[in-house]
This record gives sequence, C-alpha cells and structure tokens, in this order.
Amino acid sequence: MRDEAREILAHYENMVEVEAKRLVRHQLERDMTRRYLETYLPSEGHVLEIGAATGEYTVWLAKRGYQVTAVDLSSSLIARCEQRLADAGATGLVSCFVADAQDLSAVPGQGFDAVLLMGPLYHLTHRENRLKALREAVGRLKPGGAFLSALISRLGIMGDLLRNTPAWIENQEQVRSILEKGHDPEDSEEGRFHGYFVAVDEIAALHEEAGLETTLIVGVEPAISADDASYNRLEGKQRQLWLDLFWELSREPSLLASSRHLLYIGKKQKPPADSELTCPLKPVQALDQVLD
Repeated sequence: MRDEAREILAHYENMVEVEAKRLVRHQLERDMTRRYLETYLPSEGHVLEIGAATGEYTVWLAKRGYQVTAVDLSSSLIARCEQRLADAGATGLVSCFVADAQDLSAVPGQGFDAVLLMGPLYHLTHRENRLKALREAVGRLKPGGAFLSALISRLGIMGDLLRNTPAWIENQEQVRSILEKGHDPEDSEEGRFHGYFVAVDEIAALHEEAGLETTLIVGVEPAISADDASYNRLEGKQRQLWLDLFWELSREPSLLASSRHLLYIGKKQKPPADSELTCPLKPVQALDQVLD
C-alpha cells in the first residue's frame, strides 16, 4: 500500500500559496459552505477543524466568536494559517496543531461542540483509512454535536478535467479507474493530486458506520460544472439572488453527483438512555406463590 500521508504532504508543502488562493478561485464553494456552517453549527462553542489548510474557514469562524482548534497535516499550511489569523487579528480564539487526520493523539481536547473534516476524505483512497479518519474525528465530538465533512464527487470533476486536461480522456486506464474505483490506478506516478472521488451513494453509510446520524448531503457547486468565473464576477443583488438559487438547488438529489464538492452534514449519535439499556422487571411473586 502506498504511503498516502507522505504523498499528500508532499503535494501541499509545494502548493501553499496556490492553496491559500483556492477559495478565491472557487467562490461559490466558499459561499455555500459558509451558509451551511451558519445554518448547522451551534451559535457558539468550540469547533475542531481538521484539514484547516491555510485558514480560510478558521479565520471566518474565529471572527464569529467560535473557539477553534485548527489541525492540518502540513506544517507549511498551518504556518500560513497562523499568519492569516495574525493579519486578521483573530489569534486569541484559535489553537493550531500539525497532525494526521488518522491519528489525532497530538491534538488536545474532547467533547467539541462541532467537528469539521474539510479535506482528508478526498485524499484517502482506501476505505479503511477514510473510516479511521472519521472515527478519530467523531471520537472528539460530544454526543449530539454537529459534524460536517467535505468530499469531491466522482462525476463532478469531469468539467474540470475537460477544461484543464482534455488529454486525460486518452488514458483509458485512468478513466476507468476513476469511474469504477474513485482514484487513479495504484501504479500511477507520484506527484499528481492524490485524490479520492466519492460516489454519492456511499457517503451516508460510511459516516454512519463511524457513529453519525445523517442530516443532509448537499452539493456546494450545483449546476455550474467548472464555470467558476461566471459566479465570481457577480456583485450585489445579482450575486445574492444567484446564491439563494444555488442554495435551493444544492439539496436537489438529481444534481448532487454533478457538483464538484459535496458537504455531508450530520450529528454524533447519542448513547441510549438508561431506560433503553435496562430490561423491565416483572413483578416479584410472593415466596409462597413460587413454592406452591
């Protein structure tokens, strides 16, 4: 099995500034994700953000008064996150840590009010590793706490591939591997984006196996394919109206697979109440009735 963590780390260590500007390029993804965070996060509390990268959502959360524990595999991304927090005057509520999503032992804290898993699930190509990362995250969440994770759709990436790398279609081994397995062939060259592209119908079951109750699965870039530019240049009332329409379309089941990025929204299962764990006792018969 390939060393996924090493390949993912190598990718991001060389892409810090590109990653820092990613959500400037993909503004609909950013705006929709923020709206879902506003809707499903508690109004206050402590948020564990795994896959914080350069801190786009970290800063946004801190400015809204949340205490944030921000985690990323890349020390370079975390350093850029800390710089962004300092520039925004938002360092007081945030603690940053370098750790692998599959092993959070270096990250302090339990019983977080909400957990965000914003990237690891679309890099871990083996199901057991995705499940391990989910269980690590859910283990830090309080019962009933909000959980949101980001994923990339297997079919939603086709527009980007057509626009950016049209020659991809000539490598039919890669094409079939993406469509059937969700990732490049195991023997593909290192240095490429090490990604796992999910099928919509596998999302709920994976998260529920980790101890979550599913609330909603949405597409945060519905109906735009790879056309970020048209949304990015919108302003004022038009931008707000289009965002409102995309918010409505984001829950449309027939559009989910065509969105590049998907968002899972759920909550941690609560342990059964004591009454559910205890068998009801039958009335005890008098001793003389039993012996009679």
